[in-house]
Amino acid sequence: MNASVVGAEIDELTAQINSIGLKGAGHAKARSAMAELAKTDVTDITQILSSFDSSNKLAVNWLRAAVDGIIEQATDNGEAVPIDSLLKFIEDRNNDANARRVAYEWIVELAPGNRDAILLASLQDPSLEIRRDAVAHSIAKAAALVDDDNESALAAYKTTLNSARDLDQIETITKAIEDLGGTVNLSKHFGFLMDWHLIGPFDNSGTKGFDVAYGPEVKIDLGNAIEGKMGNVKWFTHSTEDRYGMMDLNQIMPEKYKGAIAYAYTTFESVKAQDVEIRLGCVNGNKIWVNGKMITSNHVYHANTSIDQYIAKANLKAGSNEILVKVAQNEQEESWAQRWQFQLRVCDQFGTAILSSDRK
Repeated sequence: MNASVVGAEIDELTAQINSIGLKGAGHAKARSAMAELAKTDVTDITQILSSFDSSNKLAVNWLRAAVDGIIEQATDNGEAVPIDSLLKFIEDRNNDANARRVAYEWIVELAPGNRDAILLASLQDPSLEIRRDAVAHSIAKAAALVDDDNESALAAYKTTLNSARDLDQIETITKAIEDLGGTVNLSKHFGFLMDWHLIGPFDNSGTKGFDVAYGPEVKIDLGNAIEGKMGNVKWFTHSTEDRYGMMDLNQIMPEKYKGAIAYAYTTFESVKAQDVEIRLGCVNGNKIWVNGKMITSNHVYHANTSIDQYIAKANLKAGSNEILVKVAQNEQEESWAQRWQFQLRVCDQFGTAILSSDRK
């Protein structure tokens, strides 16, 4: 039997795997390292888990395969898997989210009696996969209270909603709350921006206007008219009542323009300087600027759209921040290519809403 690899040897092997790159870079060394890493004793499994780096998804896949292989071999041989070590690994939320998920899945498989306790403590987990399971667990517990204790059920659903980040779970919880007579402010839960200044149309014939810097990209002047596609245009305000923050430009603009561009502008009051994610759902070509810096550009028309379709990172300063969105409509005539709309929200890396300090 080959001797186990231990300590610094494990670190060296996982480092070789973590250096794997695209287009074959480092693959030969990684394959060799995998063969050696398979000799790791199962009692040292958390050392491999500690090496996970989610920024390298390919390496994570290789390391997961190594962990799975070591544990499977140990169970086949009747060896004890260190469940206590895996539990401690999960409890430390500074550990990589993917690694914690792997540890969780093995605990559930090998020691399922720990599942409920883990999930009860995981409603705010930074691993969104573990959190999803925790939310599903909490939904089931709330549902079990319905009819016998609707007041407690409603409270449980509301607590669960605060933790939910996936659309399907949010919609399930919202329906349950409303069925029990409660209310949900979905736009606030998601952090959708509801109030905008709008201007347009500007020319996008042949989609050539996408990279033209029309007036709003040069200077925001809400009081003056500027030249548009068919004469001078002025800024006007609109607040959407759609609970998912959708701004339907076909309904808001004077006409259903084709080959046209509209701009939407708003301010966001931040209580502090902070890094955020600007998440956009838009079926049209789009660009976003935050405080004059373009953070995303997507020259795509009438592909599938969804909440959080485009995610861009932005830096907010303390106080007032300017957000400008360019939404470009092309000239397709098909019935499925008529939408001209967008929805935008501000959140953290986990999808938790960050609200403007003047949000009512």
